[in-house]
Amino acid sequence: MRYTLLMHYPEPKEGELELPPEAMQEAQAQMSAYVTALHQAGVLLSAEVLSPSPLTTTLTMVDGSVQVKDGPFADTKEQLGGTFVIDVDDLDAAIEWARQAPPLQWGAIEIRPGATHVVDGNWTMGEQSPDRCPSAPAE
Repeated sequence: MRYTLLMHYPEPKEGELELPPEAMQEAQAQMSAYVTALHQAGVLLSAEVLSPSPLTTTLTMVDGSVQVKDGPFADTKEQLGGTFVIDVDDLDAAIEWARQAPPLQWGAIEIRPGATHVVDGNWTMGEQSPDRCPSAPAE
């Protein structure tokens, strides 16, 4: 089953866009080791670290007109810092992989099951787990 691990980090204070070089090197080494472990286990489908949220551009529709805004959709104290998409047997396995993710040290990791995804340009239904998903329709 596909799960996306969404990494939420504290939004940096003004002027704090970068970590000190030593901290950045340590974080990069930890993330590299984590990606290697996911890859060697054969569960990693994709991963992406996002640019800082001030570089975001957000589009909304207001009265039929597209509005383009610099910055994130919501003004929050946290930002979505990146994602890992993994393919594991169940939520317990996804939780175990999320527990090992270095970003858990400085933020939160949201685990969300995939509902559908694209393969070769076509939408494909993902596996569903009604017993573990409270919003799934009753059988």
